[in-house]
Amino acid sequence: MANASNHYEAAFAAWLGQRGVPFLAIDEHARPLADVAAGSAHTSRRTSLKSPDFLVGSPGPRYWLVDIKGRRFPTGASYWKNWSTGDELESLAIWEELLGSQFCSLLVFAYNVVGDFAPLPPEELFEHRGALYAFVGIRLDHYTSWSHPLSARWGTVTVPTARFRALAQPARQFWEAPSTSSNAAAVLSENQGTVASLYASGSSAS
Repeated sequence: MANASNHYEAAFAAWLGQRGVPFLAIDEHARPLADVAAGSAHTSRRTSLKSPDFLVGSPGPRYWLVDIKGRRFPTGASYWKNWSTGDELESLAIWEELLGSQFCSLLVFAYNVVGDFAPLPPEELFEHRGALYAFVGIRLDHYTSWSHPLSARWGTVTVPTARFRALAQPARQFWEAPSTSSNAAAVLSENQGTVASLYASGSSAS
């Protein structure tokens, strides 16, 4: 189940369900520990990982590690807020390594449309529990290629608005049709087991 207390995640889960896209919501209450390569050869460090919010199937052979970024549109007087944290980006990159080449990380900016303008045309907006949402996706590798520090204190980064708008796509383009893979749900469940094994091997509090 998606995190019902997070209306952005709940709305995205409802949107996926409406489109018939197979997905699994990931428990975020603990951070699993993983050994990852350090800077020098033959050394490693143990780090805690922020879990992706969802494992999601797709029409092709790829599966998506989705991290939801809930933002208001606009936020104050600003549009297209797209900041993330370095910790979140590093965790997604490590998950890609752990789960293998079938999986690709995707940042989905779930914009809660609260003004007169929206990031997507009206027909692509999604209403959930009386609120209006626009889902915009950008691949992790594209995001990290163009991100720059925003706040050293908070460890945040952002992508310049013009570049973000050029790279990001309506989320429906990643799921144009229900998954054609007959074993999509099985693959997702199998990899949920991999995630669970990491939690079992050691975790730290969120």
